[in-house]
Amino acid sequence: MDDNPLLAELRWVHDMLRRDLAAVRRLADEAAGGAPARDLQQGLRKLQSNGPLFQLKINCLSYCQFVHHHHQAEDAMMFPAVRRAAPHLRATVDRLEADHRVVSDLLDQVEGAARALGGDDAEIRAKLVVALRTLSDKLLEHLEFEEGELGPVLKTWKRWPFHG
Repeated sequence: MDDNPLLAELRWVHDMLRRDLAAVRRLADEAAGGAPARDLQQGLRKLQSNGPLFQLKINCLSYCQFVHHHHQAEDAMMFPAVRRAAPHLRATVDRLEADHRVVSDLLDQVEGAARALGGDDAEIRAKLVVALRTLSDKLLEHLEFEEGELGPVLKTWKRWPFHG
């Protein structure tokens, strides 16, 4: 067996694809043969791509990408609008932008740990737990601060000023 982690991950995903393809082909044959929908649904739920470890990986990666995009949009559109509408909040917006850089680094750590998931490696799972805990602490504090500090300005807006 090769000890290369990238090859191991590739094989893990490919093996899952092989198992799921075989299962889907079998289910299609059963469906064509008139199998009850309930039996087919049970078979679909057993697909490896529905497995908890794979779903954890996919959900972590999707969540991180969503937060990255959300913060990029705030940096590009909302924060400049806040700076124009409320110049007295300059230091607050500066802090929020700095928070975004820190959160981005933490998201990258979560993504790295999530990408490494693939088997029974307790060290990798522990790394993901620590990365998520660290992200959670910083992100939740950031969200509370942003809502509290920008809330009064946002309440004066009838629509997002950057959506023509």
